[in-house]
Amino acid sequence: MNIAIQALQFFASLSMLVLIHEFGHYITARIFKIRVDAFYIFFNPWFSIYKRKIGDTVYGIGWLPLGGYVSLNGMIDETLDKDKIEALDAEPKPWEFRSKPAWQRLIVMLAGVVMNVLMAMVIYAGVLYTWGESYYHNDDMAYGYVYNDEAHALGFEDGDKILTIDNNAIGNVAEINQRLLIVDHDLEVEILRGTEKMSLTLPLERLVAMREAGTYQGFIAEFIPMVILDIATESAAEAGFECGDSIIAIDDIEVKEYLSATPLLYERRGSQADITVVRDMRDTITLHAAIDDEGRLGIHLPMTAPRHHEYTLWEAIPAGVKMTGKEIASYWQQLKMIVNPDTKLYKEVGGFLAIGSIFPDEWNWPRFWHITALISIMLAVMNLLPIPGLDGGHALFTLWEIVTRRKPSEKFLVVMQYIGLALLLALLLYANGNDIFKLFK
Repeated sequence: MNIAIQALQFFASLSMLVLIHEFGHYITARIFKIRVDAFYIFFNPWFSIYKRKIGDTVYGIGWLPLGGYVSLNGMIDETLDKDKIEALDAEPKPWEFRSKPAWQRLIVMLAGVVMNVLMAMVIYAGVLYTWGESYYHNDDMAYGYVYNDEAHALGFEDGDKILTIDNNAIGNVAEINQRLLIVDHDLEVEILRGTEKMSLTLPLERLVAMREAGTYQGFIAEFIPMVILDIATESAAEAGFECGDSIIAIDDIEVKEYLSATPLLYERRGSQADITVVRDMRDTITLHAAIDDEGRLGIHLPMTAPRHHEYTLWEAIPAGVKMTGKEIASYWQQLKMIVNPDTKLYKEVGGFLAIGSIFPDEWNWPRFWHITALISIMLAVMNLLPIPGLDGGHALFTLWEIVTRRKPSEKFLVVMQYIGLALLLALLLYANGNDIFKLFK
């Protein structure tokens, strides 16, 4: 059932974004009086799930969920329709794409990308206005972080607080993993250990190896000292806990913070354990305490609360624009790193299974819209790549025409379209092949 919910969210998101993208091409074509032969959501080799002709345009839904298309009269597109290609030998008609000025054709080609960017802005602004923004800020992590074994090997110690990465200050805690893992060079990390500032150099090859091994999971977590702030249950009070007590051991096993105590408490859920505490910074006392069925003692610890910011509509709009710009820059940086063999990020390229898996396994509207906005940005950036068959490829040839005042021949464009589709098919097979490989890894 959880997989079904993920799949439903994925197809709902993808369908909406393809519709928005193709509508951009469609509406600008209509504005410039270009005849639209077909408007399809998903591809329809051999047959369609649904189709209906209205005027000169066939509107339909294909069965192959790899995108969608708008077929413009007089344009060489991904359909590579034989009749359309043969018709290019005739004189251009006023309603054909090829008869329009280059600047109009360029606008039509880029309209899908623009629509995806605008869609991301609208979604981010809507999410911020409706639900606000909650996140953990690095400045609030008073006790620093807990690190896994890989991080310890890189020089981190539990309690270290990360101040900067490559001289860039950390805001949202979620940025730390991103900055450490999506990287193409050695990193300089400034930390605060106790009261002393220190610098660590993290070699690229070690960071890459850590990402490939999956050991970045648990790389960093909030350091939560086992100091009792409040007694939450009657059983905890009966056990003798007091506010200010510091828990140092569970059944004589030393604990330093919440993360190390959690598995010990969970193993003893539904039973009792001897809890050793330090009281008033001098007395060591052992208390016999009940642990509930979820592995909890019934006490409150000094956990950091997330920051939350509510947005008015007029605040949400520029914030949504800024968030979109930030995500575009981030995704573009990742694409550049993929082609750098040193990062080995090409191994992480995923297809539909990878994209679908980022949706939660239960319906969560804020999360759904956040992911949809991110995929919209991915579609925009990918479509801008100068590959024949993509919007960026069409735009490149049109820009060449505008600059040189020489229009590429129809035969050249047909050949390039075939080459581009071959490249796209290869990329598609590689990305989805990676997904399948990881299933059996």
